[in-house]
Amino acid sequence: MTKSTQEKPDFTGLKAMFVNCTLKRSPQKSHTSKLIEVSKAIMEKERVSVEEIRLVDHDVASGIYPDMREHGWKTDEWPTLFRKLFAADILVVGTPIWLGEKSSIAQKLIERLYAMSGKTNEQGQYLYYGKVGGCVVTGNEDGIKHCAMGILYSLQHVGYSIPPQADCGWIGEVGPGPSYGDTEWKGKKADPPVGFDSDFTNRNTTFMTYNLLHLAAMLKKQGGYPNYGNSREAWDEGERWGFQPRNR
Repeated sequence: MTKSTQEKPDFTGLKAMFVNCTLKRSPQKSHTSKLIEVSKAIMEKERVSVEEIRLVDHDVASGIYPDMREHGWKTDEWPTLFRKLFAADILVVGTPIWLGEKSSIAQKLIERLYAMSGKTNEQGQYLYYGKVGGCVVTGNEDGIKHCAMGILYSLQHVGYSIPPQADCGWIGEVGPGPSYGDTEWKGKKADPPVGFDSDFTNRNTTFMTYNLLHLAAMLKKQGGYPNYGNSREAWDEGERWGFQPRNR
């Protein structure tokens, strides 16, 4: 039997932010939050600093600029929230599935992350270089992989690093039915709560969590990515490394 042979890693000092993109404001029950709790518990056991927010609880404007108050909106909490998100080494986007897609709140989060993607870090790279992303998806209809595909593509496009198997999720039977973490459905008790005994979900959630931690720890230890060949500032100043224009 194959067993792990490496020493237990130390993840102390890492910070993770879970953004639950449920459509339900607090304190309404969120099934997505129930699965997020599994990943959070693993990270907390590994002495990682963890925080979870619901984007819908905050007055975040729609748009693709860093501060939409400069573009006609009276209020926009995004600049304050962004500082919290950016302080984290790991970002995990949680979303329910509606009509086969991630929630509208998840799309808003992605658009606001994109608003900051043109900024650069101290190495002249795009701002999110060196940070790690993953996603948690729940629902009672098909769509986990479809939602994860869109979320993880978007995160890597703006600069987040995506480790292997960076998504996890749970779905019930097609059509109306109990959701993840429900303890009762139409008068019938569920013990354990719905989905809690899914080995597939539990395994993928565990693997996702540790893959996020491993990659975040490696990147933090080496100070992110080397900026040879990927510095926006250097490119703008005329440095082209090995690039050669094609003859037409």
